[in-house]
Amino acid sequence: MADQSQTAATQANTQAGPQSSSNKGFFSLLEIDMRLLGMVGAFILIALAFNMFTDGRFVTPRNIFNLTVQTVSVAIMATGMVFVIVTRHIDLSVGALLAISSAIGAMMQARWLPQIVGLDYGNPMIAPIAIVTCLAVGTLIGAFNGWLVGYQKIPAFIVTLGGLLIWRYVGWYVTDGQTIAPLDQTFTVLGGAEGTLGVTLSWAVGILASAFTIYALWNARNARKNHGFPIKPLWAEVTIGGVAVVAILGYIATLNAYEIPVGKLKRLFEARGEIMPAGYTEAYGLPISVIILIVVAIAMTLVAKKTRLGKYIFATGGNPDAAELSGINTKLLTVKIFALMGFLCGLSAVIASARLQSHANDIGTLDELRVIAAAVIGGTALSGGIGTIHGAILGALIMQSLQSGMAMVGVDAPLQNIVVGSVLVFAVWIDIQYRKRLGMKI
Repeated sequence: MADQSQTAATQANTQAGPQSSSNKGFFSLLEIDMRLLGMVGAFILIALAFNMFTDGRFVTPRNIFNLTVQTVSVAIMATGMVFVIVTRHIDLSVGALLAISSAIGAMMQARWLPQIVGLDYGNPMIAPIAIVTCLAVGTLIGAFNGWLVGYQKIPAFIVTLGGLLIWRYVGWYVTDGQTIAPLDQTFTVLGGAEGTLGVTLSWAVGILASAFTIYALWNARNARKNHGFPIKPLWAEVTIGGVAVVAILGYIATLNAYEIPVGKLKRLFEARGEIMPAGYTEAYGLPISVIILIVVAIAMTLVAKKTRLGKYIFATGGNPDAAELSGINTKLLTVKIFALMGFLCGLSAVIASARLQSHANDIGTLDELRVIAAAVIGGTALSGGIGTIHGAILGALIMQSLQSGMAMVGVDAPLQNIVVGSVLVFAVWIDIQYRKRLGMKI
């Protein structure tokens, strides 16, 4: 009788399995992070609200282009801030590092290389030297911060708070408090409107990105299947892939709809010694700075998920004592993380100054707030051990959308900062409640 009852129970469980699987929610079958989905929903609501208050000016090709370009420098730094916060540190000096890197890079272009080395304005060597200089300055200062934190055991809050005050004003003395311009024309191509791919190349990039997305999804499905892991229904894979492709191609179509102003086109033709044909139009397309952000996002994601460095970062953030006992050199790891953060600040300095086509003393002001807020809003836990690169980039986009939208509506700058600060606190509170509900560490 006992064997018969066990057999009946086994049969009942077997029959119940598929039924319970079929009763799963739609988003559970898609295996989509609900927190990420909530962020996407919040971004859409913000865009729609500002579009209504601005009489349809927020969701236009022009504003989306500008919004994207303005987000890039903060988003790049936010990817590095994820690693810093995951390891239970903080970096308050990112805006100052951007400023000092931008100052030295600008001086290299407008003063030192022409006047000391003798390279004429427009020399093809100026832009590469300036870019390498910005990256080197940011990396060296970042590594120095990491050495103070890792080997000298000074809290990261103190080290980077001091750096916030020190490096920005070192940059001020480097430039004598002046705005440095003009920058090299090749250099400014990396900033946004001065460097775009045009319609045809933008479509090519969009199609390649769509194909890569489909391939990545299909490859991941096969890998899970070959290793015996559960796989999503085929329709779920197709849905995710379809949404991704529509989003990519829709974004490219929007950028391609933003036409270059006629006056600027005339100046471009005149610079080439040509006459612009009557009725001629040309669109901007995908900015080169956005391509740089995409490359950084892919590289940082691969570092986080596929490399030993990424595994050490998340292991250290999850339990620093256990990580050190397991043989991880947490001191050297700290230097590497802050050096990487500094490198990304140098890269952001290149993009920010190229977009402005000059170095101004207030460049990067309050970027500390924006970068940390982007990482935290994107799901990086201040307690360490948890964070995603794509979440930080989406967080940066949400932050920039709030600021741009409020500026378009006519909200005063002080009130804008009040709103941004409130959103940051609210986002952390939401994150705490979310983790409590899932029984995660806070």
